[in-house]
Amino acid sequence: MTLKTPELLLPAGSLDKMRAAYDFGADAVYAGQPRYSLRARNNEFRLEQIQAGIEEAHARGKKFFVTSNLLPHNDKVRTYLRDVEPVVAMKPDGMIMADPGLIMMVRERMDKGNWPDVPIHLSVQANTVNYAAVKFWQTVGVARIILSRELSLDEIEKIRQECPDVELEVFVHGALCMAYSGRCLLSGYFNRRDSNQGTCTNACRWNYTTRPAAVDPNTGEAMAMPMDGDFNFTKAQDDDNSAFAACGGSARHPLADQVYLLEEKERPGQLMPIMEDEHGTYIMNSKDLRAVEHVERLVKIGVDSLKIEGRTKSRYYVSRTAQVYRRAIDDAGAGRPFNPALIMELEGLANRGYTPGFLERRPAQDYQNIDSGSSEMRRSQFVGEVKATKDGWAEVETKNRFQVGDTLEVIHPGGNRTVQVTNMKNLDGEEISVAAGSPLRVCIPLDAPADGALLARLFV
Repeated sequence: MTLKTPELLLPAGSLDKMRAAYDFGADAVYAGQPRYSLRARNNEFRLEQIQAGIEEAHARGKKFFVTSNLLPHNDKVRTYLRDVEPVVAMKPDGMIMADPGLIMMVRERMDKGNWPDVPIHLSVQANTVNYAAVKFWQTVGVARIILSRELSLDEIEKIRQECPDVELEVFVHGALCMAYSGRCLLSGYFNRRDSNQGTCTNACRWNYTTRPAAVDPNTGEAMAMPMDGDFNFTKAQDDDNSAFAACGGSARHPLADQVYLLEEKERPGQLMPIMEDEHGTYIMNSKDLRAVEHVERLVKIGVDSLKIEGRTKSRYYVSRTAQVYRRAIDDAGAGRPFNPALIMELEGLANRGYTPGFLERRPAQDYQNIDSGSSEMRRSQFVGEVKATKDGWAEVETKNRFQVGDTLEVIHPGGNRTVQVTNMKNLDGEEISVAAGSPLRVCIPLDAPADGALLARLFV
């Protein structure tokens, strides 16, 4: 039996990454309107690039969505219609929006015929977690709902059953936020950079430690610094203890009942009161989402689009995830069983450890990376891009170190393969044994197909 295959939607932080996404299997990409998306930094897409991206996408039979999903304060509401009008005039395949006021303003102009009728996709920032909310957004003219990451597979299936006539989109890979789909205040608190205005500094990934606090014996409150409001540690602990007991009553570690102060690595001496339980601190460093093993279920549910996060990620990340999830979608649509090798291929990407997030209900510690806030390579490392080929030799622009004797994976839209580096030359034709890293160009023997290939050094 052949099932309807969902759209594969990839991030595009630049035109080059957009092309890589299409080459490796994406049906559509999404790119941000810098002043009005949640990736205001590191964003190549100005009006000229958006226009070029839409035209190229349509020439290739692909789709191009524009993300305009911040939650604006008054100043940006004042300028929004002026700035978004030329984007809508380019007729992207969809506008990804979150703020109900902006959606209302845009729909009014479309409904009156003043602007082209571009489909509105509701951003994950709107935190849609139930079918009633989906039906509400339908009534105001939203064509697609990007469901909250906090939903399980069963909940997604229930929404599909209750709302059969609206497009549903689900995230399947990428970074997870420690707050409710981005509703976070940490970055604003530490750096005055509001995550809901597109300038998140990922404060949840920083290196924090806890330190014992001096405690007032009468109140149970930390004495290290003045505390705002009437927060009471004793009451909070009693409430938490009751909640934990209701969840199974597992034994608590004796140290879990002490009061601790939180210290961020780059802010020594700035001690902040914090509660800690058996799951760790409440300032969480989430693992990365990976749901490739759940693609088959999502296809059977009837989800319309599977989305990958990462507009600030590399061309290698975009290519690799597009290729892996394309194969998973095609296998599921054709009724073929899931290929576990796809999981190993994703280990070739830097990651913080993987979790299926809330798609499956798991112990809380499964979501959290308590060892490191940075991404790590566990299977392979991206080392270069093939820029040209001639007479069986490939000119490689290096990104990381590799040497003669290394085994490389050649990642190409026509298929992947492994090769061993038997010899290497610099651009002057001189024999060398090591490509020291970026920026450098070297030549290695490599048979076709190789033009535009990405190279990854396998760990052995």
